[in-house]
Amino acid sequence: MARITLETLRHAYMRNPRAREDFALHSVDIEWEDGGAYALLGPSGCGKTTLLNIISGLLRPSEGRVLFDGEDVTRRRPDQRNIAQVFQFPVIYDTMTVRENLAFPLRNRGVAEADIAARVAEIGTMLELDDMMDSRAAGLTADSKQKISLGRGLVRQDVAAILFDEPLTVIDPHLKWKLRSKLRELHQRLRVTMIYVTHDQTEALTFADQVVVMSAGEIVQLGTPEALFERPHHTFVGHFIGSPGMNLLPARVAGGRVTIETGAGDPGHQAGAATEVVGDTAIAVANPAAGDGPAEIGVRPEFVRLAGEGEPGLQAALVKVSDTGRHRIAETRVGRHTVRLLVAEGQGVPEAPRLVLDPARTFLYRDGWLAGEAR
Repeated sequence: MARITLETLRHAYMRNPRAREDFALHSVDIEWEDGGAYALLGPSGCGKTTLLNIISGLLRPSEGRVLFDGEDVTRRRPDQRNIAQVFQFPVIYDTMTVRENLAFPLRNRGVAEADIAARVAEIGTMLELDDMMDSRAAGLTADSKQKISLGRGLVRQDVAAILFDEPLTVIDPHLKWKLRSKLRELHQRLRVTMIYVTHDQTEALTFADQVVVMSAGEIVQLGTPEALFERPHHTFVGHFIGSPGMNLLPARVAGGRVTIETGAGDPGHQAGAATEVVGDTAIAVANPAAGDGPAEIGVRPEFVRLAGEGEPGLQAALVKVSDTGRHRIAETRVGRHTVRLLVAEGQGVPEAPRLVLDPARTFLYRDGWLAGEAR
């Protein structure tokens, strides 16, 4: 097991990069504690796999260093880093049985046969492979092959870290939850450092103790699943995590007052009118910032509600109400901008509702970043 530190990493796939857009990764500084469970979360092309391959040694960064327990391993090959890596598609030997596939990483390192048998049996049971241990891998389904690939990554107990690159892509949806639970259970038993790459927020939030959210080659937030949901440090985090994502409205700060710029089309307002969101109203921001200028207001649908009779609120117009099975989502328009909120089953939504934003969960952003928060 290892504490993994990345120091001022940058990486470009072209020679002689100059402009910022030439880099796939931008100035990554991060430390993962020994024995933690981490996820790299973000859309395709954001740099997740590039970062994982730099950690494993499959890529050498253009700039910066990779340290395992304080020791510089930047120039070491993957086999010199003592890591296990599980890829998006199965990497197994079709001519071997399931048992032989699971045993191979241990035999290759000279582990005693009795220890191999015990460990292989343990991993086989955890991944529910018991009834196919003596079957050749070639005849198995894609799901089963990927479970073997997971087992090959998990069977070693001496690794510095186990790296997973979207390992459940080929797994049937009904098995994904079960395998995520198995991985989580195994991590809690072994406490080996695990880093899991995914674009699926459910996978990331249910597997990891800490989630690294990436966008356009940059880490925009590292935190617990709860912190990412309740206090997004960047508007991308608010948008990417949550279903539906965070509501964002253009705003302006002037003399300590924050106003939402509703624009044309707001019921009861003239074009360019603004609705106050500080002072003694019900929709103050949680992090007022010094300095005047443009900004954005962000609030999740879970923290928007319909105003009661006679209660002040942000005037809106109802667009539609959708039933997702778990809850109902009301989509409204505030001027030219969409605001979504969750409504209870059976709760009526007027055609011209007033909206109340939870003042403790309504945040001010500048240039995409949470105002007043150190990056």
